[in-house]
Amino acid sequence: MERHGSMARTPFNSVLVQRRSRSKSYRQSYRSCVGTASHLGFTPGLTTRKLTTSRRAPKSRCITEKVSPEQLALLVKKEWQLSYVTPLHQFRHTLLKSYSRQLSAFIVAEKRQGLAVEVEGKDSSFRVSFSVVQGVAETDADAETVFLQIHSKSFFAGQDEPQKLVWSGWLTCVNGSPDYLHSLPKDFVCLPLFCSSGAEWLTSLVKSWFQRTFDCCFGPLEINPMNLQWLAALWTNCHPESSIQHLKLMWTLPVATPLEVTCTFHPQDAWELWRSTRRQLQEDDSEGGGGRGEEEEGSIDVEEVTRFMQGLKSHFYRHFRVDLSAGRLNQVSTALGSAKHNGRIKISNSSYMITTLMLLTECALLKMPI
Repeated sequence: MERHGSMARTPFNSVLVQRRSRSKSYRQSYRSCVGTASHLGFTPGLTTRKLTTSRRAPKSRCITEKVSPEQLALLVKKEWQLSYVTPLHQFRHTLLKSYSRQLSAFIVAEKRQGLAVEVEGKDSSFRVSFSVVQGVAETDADAETVFLQIHSKSFFAGQDEPQKLVWSGWLTCVNGSPDYLHSLPKDFVCLPLFCSSGAEWLTSLVKSWFQRTFDCCFGPLEINPMNLQWLAALWTNCHPESSIQHLKLMWTLPVATPLEVTCTFHPQDAWELWRSTRRQLQEDDSEGGGGRGEEEEGSIDVEEVTRFMQGLKSHFYRHFRVDLSAGRLNQVSTALGSAKHNGRIKISNSSYMITTLMLLTECALLKMPI
């Protein structure tokens, strides 16, 4: 059962209301960079990990000045499944051609052993390509993004028939915790956010190869309701520069038969509520003598995000008499992108891609086991 909110212009009032066992060598190496008994001593990157309560307000940027349009097109306007991945042991950006051959051979070997039981068209060849996406990294501590593609072609296909792209994926780190990144030994590379698109059996094989080759560990990366709220606020904040066109939110209510409630807010209404929320909080800070410093003016605080969502829920309740407070936010969607609780993300506008990837990188680092 699904209930939809109206797109009509209704004014808001001002009330702001599969893991494998890791080898002994990896276990010792990894713990050496995260354990308190390490010869490296305490590692601030791990011992002080906590949720971010303030983020920089997103600003439109021409990312094509740093990233080539061809590579950018590979990342945007496609839905990706998210995972986290622990630091890669002895990974080298200079050996990508070798990795391409190794992963291709690994897929063929798994086929021959009958392990890739879900292969579509068993009489097929596979070609794997690794490449570096230059310009996505935000700091000197961030490793450059690595992009993977798998193409397939049937042995019975015509000579002129092109290979078909059957799987894509990438590993990235955008504005990762500098304390944590600098605490890693030199033979580890941190690319904690793994995005994949394609057949699940191929995703499984790619992860298996990475785990065997770089002694790392993958895990599912869900986007919890708080981070979905952050995305809703960050994207709404972009509306004056780049129209979000709509703000669509979906909640699941815990009733006998779970009820999905989807509401779509007019972009200008969402923006006006967001602006009034920030203005009210800034006035409260000023009256209390806690005015924001110059550096904080360009930031967004978690309290602003929370009050913004309370305002949206209150607006929905006034019109439909449905209280969303007991529900769980499962999905956020605007013209800039969409995100789902199950870890699926789509970036539709490259101008604000970095802001989204910064949040997701933080989520991946926080989800990694210590």
